[in-house]
Amino acid sequence: MTIFSGFLKSVMKIFETSGLVGNDPRNYVMILIAGVLIYLAVKKQFEPLLLLPIAFGMLLVNLYPAIMAAPTDTENGGLFYYLYLGVKLGIYPPLIFLGIGAMTDFGPLISNPKSFLLGAAAQLGIFTTFIGAIFLGFETRQAGSIAIIGGADGPTAIFVTSQLAPKLLGPIAVAAYSYMALVPIIQPPIMKALTTKKERLVRMEQLRPVSKLEKILFPIIVTILISLLLPDAAPLVGMLMLGNLFRESGVVDRINKTAQNELMNIITIFLGTTVGATATGSLFLSWGTIKIVILGLLAFCIGTAGGVLFGKLMCHMSGYKVNPLIGSAGVSAVPMAARVSQKVGQSEDPGNFLLMHAMGPNVAGVIGSAVAAGVLLSILK
Repeated sequence: MTIFSGFLKSVMKIFETSGLVGNDPRNYVMILIAGVLIYLAVKKQFEPLLLLPIAFGMLLVNLYPAIMAAPTDTENGGLFYYLYLGVKLGIYPPLIFLGIGAMTDFGPLISNPKSFLLGAAAQLGIFTTFIGAIFLGFETRQAGSIAIIGGADGPTAIFVTSQLAPKLLGPIAVAAYSYMALVPIIQPPIMKALTTKKERLVRMEQLRPVSKLEKILFPIIVTILISLLLPDAAPLVGMLMLGNLFRESGVVDRINKTAQNELMNIITIFLGTTVGATATGSLFLSWGTIKIVILGLLAFCIGTAGGVLFGKLMCHMSGYKVNPLIGSAGVSAVPMAARVSQKVGQSEDPGNFLLMHAMGPNVAGVIGSAVAAGVLLSILK
């Protein structure tokens, strides 16, 4: 009888500590949302490298909240609590930028410096959403963190928010990375609505070749200028340019491959799962978070529209030598946004190759979002 009683108590204890009893009902809504995101990542292949770890982190934390628990005097914290410190302390974003720089060819931007204008135009969403966030009652520092979602750059959003509004880090990070992953869904309708068929059919001239010397000098010059003019943007831009210098110098192949592959992959796993793990039901299903998600979507849409409209202006001023579709790549989702420009262009003309032309604004958007982040930090920090 004693053995049976002890067994029954053990079973009851397991049940009482399980998620079936202790979970907030809102967690089950988040589990459902995580399931939808996993479906989009696996079945639809919407940027699975981002969406899959985010969705699974969201799933896991809502099933087992203790995985994000902070340490106490008697117990260690959960696994994701420690991994999340890289997000919270702003360590992961510059490392992601290092990998992006190592993977990205800046040649199209160097070859066509006018791409900087398209990258700048696509940052329109950041500053208009900043005003909108203040109008909705957010403090200026919070508004700056929300607005940076418009750059479609998850690492930059995390970097800015960790310094300006750490309490909003979870919702902003999830929103930023989710919109990055959903670029193929969000951008095409905006691009088609703002352009005519004639504009979408424009074929652009081949870019001029860029010398190795130009490619080596570019990251050095950009780092010097940004560090002197906007020191707050130096960690992001500096690591981006360091990665690119690894790539273009041709003398550190082992380091370059590590930055592109092993380091980038490891940081992506840690960052994605822990960002997803911030989306608990109690935090995420609130009116404040809903406003952040809506404002983030608005910022992203306005940024896309700003790039396309400026591309439209350049198209007409150049006598139809610039395809305005490449303006949508001015947001910082590299190379996703550039691939979307290519896809939408080829849906009109299968023989039109816009990818390399779109990479110029796309790289400019990465730099532009980091510069915008530096501006916001210098003003609001």
